[in-house]
Amino acid sequence: MSTLDAVRQLIRQGYRARPEDLAGMAMQAAPLLGVTAMVIYVVDHRQRELLPLPGDQAPTSKPMLIDGTLAGRAYGTLMPVPGPPDAAGQVLWVPLLDGSERMGVLQIIADRSLTEQAVADCATIAALFGELVVTCDLYSDTIERRRRREPMRLAAEMLRAQLPPLTFATSRTVIAGILEPCYDVGGDAFDYAVNGDTAHLALFDAVGHGSAGGMRAVILASIVIAAYRNGRRAGMDLAATYHHLDNAVREHDRTGMITAVMAELDQNTGVLRVISAGHPGGIVLRRGRLVTVLPTPTALPVTLGDRRPPVIIEEALEPGDQVLLYTDGITEARDYDGNPFGVERLIDFTQRALADQLPAPETVRRLVHAILEHQDDCLQDDATVLLLQWNGAPAEDETQPARA
Repeated sequence: MSTLDAVRQLIRQGYRARPEDLAGMAMQAAPLLGVTAMVIYVVDHRQRELLPLPGDQAPTSKPMLIDGTLAGRAYGTLMPVPGPPDAAGQVLWVPLLDGSERMGVLQIIADRSLTEQAVADCATIAALFGELVVTCDLYSDTIERRRRREPMRLAAEMLRAQLPPLTFATSRTVIAGILEPCYDVGGDAFDYAVNGDTAHLALFDAVGHGSAGGMRAVILASIVIAAYRNGRRAGMDLAATYHHLDNAVREHDRTGMITAVMAELDQNTGVLRVISAGHPGGIVLRRGRLVTVLPTPTALPVTLGDRRPPVIIEEALEPGDQVLLYTDGITEARDYDGNPFGVERLIDFTQRALADQLPAPETVRRLVHAILEHQDDCLQDDATVLLLQWNGAPAEDETQPARA
């Protein structure tokens, strides 16, 4: 038997697989790889725990924390992490990815030490399971229920259904975002797209919090996301897109207000063009150090855009530069004594995270968790970040995978 046999079997089974079948499929594929067992763990929405998918054939497993575990290290670094071999064999943890989106980890249990080729074969199977998890999640609630650790409020249900995947990566560009709180949002949202040589990204903050205000804010955020995508897909430039979503929101709710930052990156030249509509402009980091705080504001908030034309600023990026966009829920987060997290702390933490050479999605995960710890795990406002990394001019072979 071989890895190819395992792939063929999983593809055949996957055509009609239910989410409830995935754990059993992993166990059935294990002998084809010459290992004892494979267990699928999915990540919870707060990205704090890894949760095993239950199945009749799967060994009994318990949830595990991401921080401080080998499984969590595989999740965070996007690399296979072996446990120490012993007389019983070896355990290997492999990140469960859908493209560059982190879905969890795959636990491999073997009765022998695994060779380098065996580890590579396990990573191949983990990639296939990552896609199966995402596909099954599209038409069932089973995996979604497993990932939830507390009830999700209606406003959060509405907004999260509209967000893109948290991570996207090619050999040229990496984009990673995160939004907290998971289960009760207040109007923050983000979106992105990569069309040809242009990467588009936007971050929005609709005014309004609490149950009634939160629902109004989410409705406004939903409209602005739809308008942003509508303008972008119609081929509008950055200024025209700003006016398009400004008009769309104002027609629905004249007194509503949304701050926004929208950016376009020319992936060939590294030129970044930004409109900051009453929103923090973001920061640019190079070789782990701050080089630019982007000017703000350069336009009025959405619904006030008819009063003054936007100003587009340009920033020339160098290969390897990171651009961090964030909402004011990050910098204005206050601890028990009323001390704000602040821009300086944001910059300092981001620099330290980049110095650790963490993948972009892990950088933003740790950043938002630091905000939560600063506020004793009780946010007064949404905390949302979007991190862009430009890796340079077009690669000769764009099909080569990028490390997110």
